[in-house]
Amino acid sequence: MNFYDQLQLDTAAERQHLLDAPVLRRAPEGRIGLDTYLAFLGQAYHHVRHTVPLLMACGARLPDRLEWLREAIAEYIDEEYGHQEWILNDIAACGADAEAVRRSRPALATELMVSYVYDRIARHNPVSFFGMVNVLEGTSITVASQAAHALRESLGLPAQAFTYLESHGSLDLEHIQLFAGLMNRLEDADDKAAVTHTAKVAYRLYGDIFRSLPLSA
Repeated sequence: MNFYDQLQLDTAAERQHLLDAPVLRRAPEGRIGLDTYLAFLGQAYHHVRHTVPLLMACGARLPDRLEWLREAIAEYIDEEYGHQEWILNDIAACGADAEAVRRSRPALATELMVSYVYDRIARHNPVSFFGMVNVLEGTSITVASQAAHALRESLGLPAQAFTYLESHGSLDLEHIQLFAGLMNRLEDADDKAAVTHTAKVAYRLYGDIFRSLPLSA
């Protein structure tokens, strides 16, 4: 079995814990209110704005034997740069104050997830970062596009309020294929273990973010 498939198998319980969060069960059916959607976007802003800095931190610490992975990170940075602004635009399209979100502090669950991944990169193994990639992009292709369509109908909001969800549903489908190819090139057992452990913890922490959202219908 290749490493990407093994990673999905080894993290199945943690992934299910995330997907069992009430918000993620209700969103694809359009059964959440505007307050919940805005709260989701606010926390998404607070972790997505760290994507490029985390990529940079990871790339800077990779050993020479993983130069091919650093090259992939450089391309990934180009694709991910500025996506947090999409989220702020969606918030504004909902009629909410995007600048207030920019100035706000993240929820504890969000801060813990981001801080954990920085710590894994700095103090353990920089390849750990890809454990979070597995969680975020895998969740996007599972939930994002379906939720965007359902919520657009149930909340009566314009298409401009769902650019983050809509784009990441399709964009992350491409990314996950690239990600699988990169993971299958890893050979070192410690690198693989670092990715798996970080993915397991990140599933739990990401689930905590969704469980911290106010649930309105």
